[in-house]
Amino acid sequence: MTPTSTTAAEPLMAEPLSNGLLSEDLAPIPAGARTWTTANYAALWISMSLCIPTYMLASSLIEGGMNWWQALLTILLGNTVVLVPMLLNGHAGAKYGIPFPVFARASFGVRGANVPALLRAVIACGWFGIQTWIGGFALYQMAVLWLPGLATLPAVFPASWGLATGPALVFFLFWLINMYVVYLGVDSIKKLLVFKAFFLPIAAVALLVWAISAGNGLGPILARPAKFASSAEFWAYFFPALTGMVGFWATLSLNIPDFTRYAISQRAQIVGQALALPTSMTLFSFVGVVVTSATFLIYGETIWDPVVLAGRFDSKLLVSIAMLAVALSTLATNIAANIVSPANDFANFAPSRISFTTGGYITGIIGLLTFPWKLIADPSGFIFTWLVGYSALLGPIGGIMIADYYLLRHQELDVPDLYRYEGRYRYSNGINWPAMVALVVGILPNIPGFLQAVGAVPAGTVWPWLAGVYNYAWFVGFLLSGALYVVLMRQPAREAVAA
Repeated sequence: MTPTSTTAAEPLMAEPLSNGLLSEDLAPIPAGARTWTTANYAALWISMSLCIPTYMLASSLIEGGMNWWQALLTILLGNTVVLVPMLLNGHAGAKYGIPFPVFARASFGVRGANVPALLRAVIACGWFGIQTWIGGFALYQMAVLWLPGLATLPAVFPASWGLATGPALVFFLFWLINMYVVYLGVDSIKKLLVFKAFFLPIAAVALLVWAISAGNGLGPILARPAKFASSAEFWAYFFPALTGMVGFWATLSLNIPDFTRYAISQRAQIVGQALALPTSMTLFSFVGVVVTSATFLIYGETIWDPVVLAGRFDSKLLVSIAMLAVALSTLATNIAANIVSPANDFANFAPSRISFTTGGYITGIIGLLTFPWKLIADPSGFIFTWLVGYSALLGPIGGIMIADYYLLRHQELDVPDLYRYEGRYRYSNGINWPAMVALVVGILPNIPGFLQAVGAVPAGTVWPWLAGVYNYAWFVGFLLSGALYVVLMRQPAREAVAA
C-alpha cells in the first residue's frame, strides 16, 4: 500500500516521540512559520556564490590549462548539473519543514541516518577549515606588512606539515574568532552578511577593472589560448574538472532541506535557486577567469589565489583594507555555509547531548585537523583531491535519498515516524541495510582512483580504466547507488517502504 503523508502542520504528538530523535533544532518548521520567498533563496545563492573559493574554482581551471570560455562553460555545466539534485532534495524540506538529517532517516533509518549526516558533516568541517585558512592568511598578509618579523619566525611545526609559524599564528587567531561567533550564535553574523553582500560585488568589480586596465584591455586577456596540445588532452582534463564543479556544491545538494524547510512554497525555493545558482556562480567565476588570465600578462606568472594576488599591490593601506575585508566576508560565509549544517548533523547524532553550539565547536576542531592549507595548496589538489574526492562520498548518498523519495515513496513521508524509534523507518534496529550496502557499493569503484590521485599508491599500479572511473566519481556513485538501492528495496521481502 502507499505510505501515508503527514505534513508539518499536523501535530507531531499524536503518539509519543523518541527523545533521542527530537530537539528544537531538528523539529519540523510549522507551515505558518515558513517565511523564505523566491528573493530570499536568490539572495542566499548570490551570497554563498560570492566567496573566495568560487574565484579560486575558476582560476584553478585557468591554471590547469583551460582558456576563458572553456573554464566558464565547465563551471556553468557543473552548476546546472548539481542544481538538479539540489531542487529534488529541496522538495522534502519545503513540503515537510524537516532538515537534512531527519530527511535521511526515511532512506537510511532513524539510526542509520547518522552515517550520511556525519559524512556530510565531516566534509563541511573541511570546508570550514579551508575558509578559515583563507581568512587567516588574508589577515597574515595584512599583518606582515606592518610586522615583517612574522615572516621570519622560527619553524615550530614539522616540515611535512607545510605550515610556517607566522601564518599559523594568525590562522589560529582567526579560528578563535570563528569559535567566538559560534558562541555568540548565528544571529550575530547578520551584519557581516550584509557587509559581505555590499563589499564583495564592489571588490569583484574593482578587481575586474584593475585587471582589464593593467592587462591592456579585455582582448589580450581573453586571447590567451588553452594549454592543451590536443583534444584528447582537453577531454582528459575536462571530465574530472566537471566532476569537481559538481562536487563544489555537492554538500549543499544534500543538506539543502536545512534551508528549504523555511520556504513559503515549492515555487519559491525552485525558482529562487534555479535563477541564482548557475548564474551567480558563472558571473563571479568570470571575474576569477579574467583576473587570473591577466596576472600572466602583468606578472609573467599565473596567480590563482586572490589573497596572494592582493598581497602584490604596492600600497600598504590598500592591501590592509582588502585583506581585512576578505577576512570579514569569509567569516560571514563560514558561519552561514559551514557551521549551520554540520552543527545540525552532529546534533542529530545525539540530540539530547549535542546542542547547535557544541556542534559548531566540533566542526571547528575537525576543521583544524583537515590541514586546510594543504587542501588548497595548488589547483590540482583543490579540484582532483578535495572536490572530486569528497564527491565520491556524496554522490551515492544523493542517489539513495532521491531514489527513495521519488521512486519508492512518491514524495510521501510520515513525519511523526521520522522521530520514532519504533515507527515505519525503524527497519532493522533503526538501520536500513539495503541503503548501507548501496552506499558502500557506490563508493568502492572510486577508491582505487582516489588512492592514486593522493599518492597513496604509485602511479600506474591501478588499472587505467579503474583509475578513470574516479574522474566521474559523483556521477558513478549517484547512479550506481541509486539504482542498486531501488533493486534491493523492491525485493518481495522488503516491506519497510509500504509498511
